[in-house]
Amino acid sequence: MPAPNRLEFVYDGWDGYHRSIVNAIAPLTAEQLAFRCTAEMRSVGELALHIADGRVDWFRRMGAPLSAELWAEIEARPLNSKLIADPSELCSWLNKTWDMVSQTLAQWTVDDLVVTYNHPYQGKVYAVSRQWTIWRIMAHDIHHGGQLSELLAMQGIHPVELTLLGGHLTEPPLADAFGGYVYGNG
Repeated sequence: MPAPNRLEFVYDGWDGYHRSIVNAIAPLTAEQLAFRCTAEMRSVGELALHIADGRVDWFRRMGAPLSAELWAEIEARPLNSKLIADPSELCSWLNKTWDMVSQTLAQWTVDDLVVTYNHPYQGKVYAVSRQWTIWRIMAHDIHHGGQLSELLAMQGIHPVELTLLGGHLTEPPLADAFGGYVYGNG
């Protein structure tokens, strides 16, 4: 178990949610990835790509490990990328971006969360903390993962991990019989 001051301890469980997204995308066909509920909304494949690209876009702003290399891959990608129609390529890209998140969480500590960077937005420059950015991207994954599960349900696809389990693939440890805290008995 990582030390309590390591971000991989603080954000434990996010990796399981990532895996639930990948496991939902992996078995899909190109037609299922192309599904969208309205013409203005993203397709399943576009949504998965948006999750991955969003990670890179925001983590590069913090100077996170691997983010510059992954950003270069995004910039080199054709605008009409066939990535959104290929589940194995999408899963590979999701996993590459997760490697960046995972390395960041493994290397940084709670003390690193207060580090800020300047972010210009609508005529103002904000001092954005790493804590704010990491929370934003975790929430981004969860929000769009919910959209993915809805789009898949519209197609009659119900990935158990992402829907019934809510993306919780990490099981908490069992309380030991003698030392575990039981709610209401403490």
